Amino acid sequence: MPVALRADHLRKVYPGTSSGTAALEDLTLEVPSGRVYGVIGRNGAGKTTFLRIVATQLALTSGSASVLGHDVATQERAIRARIACVPQEARPLYFLNVEEVVYLYLKLRGMDPVESRRRTRDALDQLTLTEFRKRTVARLSGGLRRRVLCAMVLASDAEVLFLDEPTTGLDPIARRQVWESIRRATREQRTILLTTHYLDEAEALSARLALFERGRLVLDGTPEDLRGRVRYPYRVTIQGSYPREELDSFGKVSAIEGGFLVFAREPEARELARMALERGHRVSMGPVSLEDIFLDVVGKSIEDEGTPPEVEA
Repeated sequence: MPVALRADHLRKVYPGTSSGTAALEDLTLEVPSGRVYGVIGRNGAGKTTFLRIVATQLALTSGSASVLGHDVATQERAIRARIACVPQEARPLYFLNVEEVVYLYLKLRGMDPVESRRRTRDALDQLTLTEFRKRTVARLSGGLRRRVLCAMVLASDAEVLFLDEPTTGLDPIARRQVWESIRRATREQRTILLTTHYLDEAEALSARLALFERGRLVLDGTPEDLRGRVRYPYRVTIQGSYPREELDSFGKVSAIEGGFLVFAREPEARELARMALERGHRVSMGPVSLEDIFLDVVGKSIEDEGTPPEVEA
C-alpha cells in the first residue's frame, strides 16, 4: 500500500526543557495513503508535537520525516501546497462570517471562485452550518467555531489533512457530523492524520492506530490488531488491594493504578467479579474494548493526566 507519511527515528526536544526530556523519542512509523491514521495518547504524550512536525509547523531535533515524498526539514513549501491542518488551538477570523471564512480559506489556497463557492456550500451543509453562514465568527460558540475550522479544511482539495483533536468541545451530534465528513474525505482517497483522546472516535474512524506514551510509539496496528493483543473476550477491573496470586488463575493480569485489570473468559470474569464484590471492592466488568487495551499497556486511563502539556517552540 502507498505510504503518505513517514517518520524515521524522529526526536524532538524543546529548548529549555529540564534535563533534555524529549517530547518525541525514536519515533518510527508509516501512515498509509487514503486512510485515517489515528494517534491516541494521554495529555503530553507527544501527539500534537508529532502532528506539528509533519505539518511543517515545528522543527524536528533529529531523525527525519516526509510527507508525500517530501522532506519536512527541507521541502516545506512543496508539502504545504498539498496539506491542510486544523491545529488544536486554532481560531477562525472573528470579524468574518462563517461563509466568508471558509470561502476565503479556499481562495487563499488558490482555488477558483466558482469551485470555492461550491465547496463552501457543500462543507457548510455537511456540518450543519448553513443556518449560521451569515453569522460572524465572534458571535459563535466555541463548538461552532471548531466546526467552522473543520469545514475549512475538509472543503479544501488537500491530499493530506491533519486534524488535531477536531471534535473537542462538540456535542455528540456535531461529533458524528464531523465523523461523516472525515469518512467522505477518505472516500475521495485523501489521507487523514487524526489525533484524539476519544477512543470511540479513534476506533470508529481509523484504519490504523498508533498509541503514544511519553513521546514514544508503544502500539501500532489496526483496531483489531490492538484488541487481539489479549486472547480473552472479557475484562474485570478491581480497585483496591487484592492478592495477586489469587488473580493469576483467572486469566491475564495487569497491575494498574489503584488496582488490577484482568482479562478472562466470561465464566471466569463473572466469578472473579462476584468474589471481588463480596470482599467490598469496586469492580467493573465487560467485553474488552480499546480503552482496556490502553489501560493494559499504559497502566492508567487515557483521561488521566500525563506529562505536562507540550511546550511551544
